[in-house]
Amino acid sequence: MIKEAVRHINTKEYIYLRSRNCLLFRIRTAREDIKNCILIYFARTNPMEKKEVKLVCKQRDALFDYYEAEVVFSKVARYQKYYFKLESKSDEIIFVSSYGIYNQEPEDGYFEFLYANQNDIYEIPDWSKGIIHYQIFPERFNNGIKENDRKDCVPWGSVPTRENYMGGDIKGITDKIGYLKELGIQCIYLNPIFLADFNHKYATTDYYEIDPEFGTAEEFRELVTVCHNNNIRIILDGVFNHTGVQFEPFRDLLINQEKSNYKDWFHVTEFPVTISHNCYECVGAYKWMPRLNTSNPEVRHYILDIMAYWIEKFNIDGWRLDVADEVDSLVWQEARVIIKSQYPDKLLLGETWGYGRSMLRGDTLDSVMNYVFRDAVLEYFAIGKISTKEFDSRINQMLAAYPQEINQALYNLLDSHDTDRFLTLCGENIDKFKLAIAFQFLMMGSPAIYYGDEIGMTGGNDPDCRKAMVWDEAGQKNQLWQWYQWLIHIRKKYNCIRFGDYRTVLCEEEKNIYGFVRFVEDEEIYVVLHNGENTTTTELPVLGKGKYVSLTDSEEYIAENIVGEQKYYNGDILEYRGTIHIDFGTYSMKVIKKVNGGI
Repeated sequence: MIKEAVRHINTKEYIYLRSRNCLLFRIRTAREDIKNCILIYFARTNPMEKKEVKLVCKQRDALFDYYEAEVVFSKVARYQKYYFKLESKSDEIIFVSSYGIYNQEPEDGYFEFLYANQNDIYEIPDWSKGIIHYQIFPERFNNGIKENDRKDCVPWGSVPTRENYMGGDIKGITDKIGYLKELGIQCIYLNPIFLADFNHKYATTDYYEIDPEFGTAEEFRELVTVCHNNNIRIILDGVFNHTGVQFEPFRDLLINQEKSNYKDWFHVTEFPVTISHNCYECVGAYKWMPRLNTSNPEVRHYILDIMAYWIEKFNIDGWRLDVADEVDSLVWQEARVIIKSQYPDKLLLGETWGYGRSMLRGDTLDSVMNYVFRDAVLEYFAIGKISTKEFDSRINQMLAAYPQEINQALYNLLDSHDTDRFLTLCGENIDKFKLAIAFQFLMMGSPAIYYGDEIGMTGGNDPDCRKAMVWDEAGQKNQLWQWYQWLIHIRKKYNCIRFGDYRTVLCEEEKNIYGFVRFVEDEEIYVVLHNGENTTTTELPVLGKGKYVSLTDSEEYIAENIVGEQKYYNGDILEYRGTIHIDFGTYSMKVIKKVNGGI
């Protein structure tokens, strides 16, 4: 047994509350090293009455297995002592306690869970779990009112630059809600709409005003109402890490210098302050975006007031928080206490380009933009930089980093206003793109569409990824629209896709075949992706014998018995009882459902 790989500490990464009477235990071991993993627990007041529960391997990456078990108590979980018993495949037995790893059952040094406080529970809005997001860059989505266009607007569809404007506005979005409802999306994420400099509006001037280039407060109120009437949520971009130089407190600093009441709102590095990155901290060295001092209690109060204002006055459904991992964590902790205590159903979604574990411990944000997911999908499907096994390892490592509740709500994107368009990164190979979309929509999490991806828009990095939406059907790739719509239909129809567990079932390196199963209760769906140019076949292991049907093309299968000692990748995580023979063409896939009394 590889003892060095064994890890459990009593922090939220390894033990956390699902409710006041339900605890989730986790432990990490070396990959394929353990035959049995047992949790032994007892009440502090009753050490003679020990109970056992078997842990299940939920994820497996290149180096480790991650085991979990849920324990439900009849009353509030409190004063529970526990340790682990591990049995290797060579029948070696060890015990894991807070003191370390031993060959004998411990008599002291137990781990202990003390008390289940309500605020320690991982609570995120139920509606956000598995929801389908759609990101809109307002200036480039649709022009609904010509009268609010700038005089220097260029024609719709012009080559985008970082300086030009094309006239997209709020009324234009409202006019296209029918289009979005037909597509099937469930939540709109709007890039900034507040009064600000530049076409992207990330240099805020006034957080309480809609930028007149986008419309009026009443037009925004109408947009929210129309969205809600069509069962679509809407979240706004909260740019609280920095402002624009026209922001009134910053203007006061420029005028009054050391005497300004707002000099501590910013990170001033030298006086006199001029518009220069040498005088204050800013985003990178971009002098037009001075960084707010979010460690200042006045600034934190100001941010929380803005967040509450737009929820109270316009009934938005939450916030996407720009560069959330650069903001003082106290802001999000206070938001959790103040905003979420009043509006528990509102989503707090943070931007980060790496793992967001520090912001997802139950006391700050609900979810993050999952660029870790995007990077793995990009490198496997689009550019072929990583192998099938490495892709599998990275996906499982990602899932193991968070509680399942958070995995269900991670904002799984392929691209955004800050990246190249994914279809462009695929070399405009639509078949590759379709495989990536299928993985995005059929795995655990909340898939996100960047406007225009559904009709095949292309573009390099900023500003090319911010082209005007193509509304002329002659310029749209209808097969992608239909693909998205079909996957959205599957996601909405089957609970196992939106809420179920995820396990890898196939990882065939030479054939470029990757497969996984989504399952919950009596529902199971297998997704098998062939990420290669050749034609090939595979044998898909399934959990039960019987009848299966392909949702992709209606082909029917009868699962046959597994013969002999044939070994399947990850085959020891789940017990497979049958196999299905599948043929694949170039860059193709199958979505296969177990038939339970009917298709």
